[in-house]
Amino acid sequence: MITKMFLFANAAAAAPANLPWPMPSDFTSGTNTVTVDSGNFMFDYSSVPSDMFADAVSRHAKRTFTHIGVDTLPASIQLTGLDISVVDADESHPQLETDESYTLTVPADGTNAKLHAQTIYGAMHGLESFSQLVMFNYTSEGYEVANAPWTLTDSPRFQHRGLMVDTARHYETIPALLEIIDSLTYAKVNVLHWHMVDGSSFPMQFKTYPKLWDAAYSSQERYLQSDIAQVVDYAHKRGVRVMVEFDVPGHASSWCKGYPEICPSPTCQTPLNVANNKTFEVIGAMLKECTGGKTSQKGQPSGLFPDNFLHLGGDEVNTGCWSQTEAVADWLKDQNMTADQGYAYFAKRASQIAISNGRRPVQWSEVFDHFKDQLDKRTIVHIWKSVTNVTEVVALGYNVLLNVGYDAQSWYLDNLNVKWDAVYSQEPCAGVPDSLCDKILGGHGEMWGETVDASDLEQTVWPRQAAIAERLWSPREVNDPAEALQRIENFRCLLNERGIRAAPVNNANARSSPPGPGSCYNQR
Repeated sequence: MITKMFLFANAAAAAPANLPWPMPSDFTSGTNTVTVDSGNFMFDYSSVPSDMFADAVSRHAKRTFTHIGVDTLPASIQLTGLDISVVDADESHPQLETDESYTLTVPADGTNAKLHAQTIYGAMHGLESFSQLVMFNYTSEGYEVANAPWTLTDSPRFQHRGLMVDTARHYETIPALLEIIDSLTYAKVNVLHWHMVDGSSFPMQFKTYPKLWDAAYSSQERYLQSDIAQVVDYAHKRGVRVMVEFDVPGHASSWCKGYPEICPSPTCQTPLNVANNKTFEVIGAMLKECTGGKTSQKGQPSGLFPDNFLHLGGDEVNTGCWSQTEAVADWLKDQNMTADQGYAYFAKRASQIAISNGRRPVQWSEVFDHFKDQLDKRTIVHIWKSVTNVTEVVALGYNVLLNVGYDAQSWYLDNLNVKWDAVYSQEPCAGVPDSLCDKILGGHGEMWGETVDASDLEQTVWPRQAAIAERLWSPREVNDPAEALQRIENFRCLLNERGIRAAPVNNANARSSPPGPGSCYNQR
């Protein structure tokens, strides 16, 4: 018997327990259990000419078959291999436009499973789904796939599915960042938004302005450019883009320690000094070091951060320091600008620097709220405030990234009292006409770092980030928290099995300990 799963409201109420997270776009399942010959299992990717993909297959093989020394018991029907084909094995950095679709079939007749994708990044998602279908049976002491035969025809609803990590409020170690990147791939999250610096600290090395990282918390809490290259390369090999953020002109008082001239005054430090051209020289040099200032011969972005997007912040700008600092106030007067017009000038000039370096600028809600359609149409509006009208933004032709911060359904993961089901209930296109929904590129969970460092990062992110991941990957109709509860509990246990410190699903507050003795699968 084969069950066809058309994904409309509540259709997945009887979804198989081993269904991968996030729920695939479309799938069929059956009622057979197929034994997996783990001792002789062959991942056949011989037609995929990519060393990077070969490494990915090796990682997923270890993730699929986790027990050492297991001999598969004889069975009449065994699954002995996964045949993998990819149309385009290009290893270039993934970008927003990268095709992440795949098709995975797991038969029940003893023939090999098959995985087909347009790109190696789609194939990596297929490998992850396959690893979640394979379960270990402790009674038979062997691996098996339940509910076979399977056919998954899968692709993301939104191309941009991210997690922001803040390394300014607390320094995050390189190993912590690498482990978070690994965890993202388990839920098919494809963007690490790296909020690199803020008013609290400036941990990144810049060679043209080497005193910027004088504002690191300590000499040991810094990122060499080689460290950053390691993180970006690690993410690239796992199909994760890294979008860096330098929040200007506000949230930048740390810049003043090394270069006080780019701030209004020693006692009133932000926004950065709009009246001093040195401010824009520093920003320009920084962005050039990040981007290489050009694209490669293939037309792909290059540099330290090869992603097409570069986040410039722009939020929570109080122009009071400009008005209170005589030199800045005089400059604004000479330019016939109000302080708010100076803010617009700064935001647009920073945006043009990013564009001149081959990047699309991303800026927070306030930039749009102040300046509306004055912004360059290449600007991506990152909406975190519920007062920002998403329909207005997309109707004016702008792309959007979404995570509403201060409400009962917040995707701000530092809001510890917001539970997973409230996060899951947020529909990215709510209130937006269907004809404009495709202007929303996706969204993020935002892990602001005031109370987060390497000691509690993972259990604050997970499992609520999984709820965000499914709403951004799966069809709009997959939206019922009651249906998703058992599946997200299973996924949380999978994360724990893979060494990710995901907290219990139903905590009253994120990252709380389990309530008492009990199974991982029943933490209620």
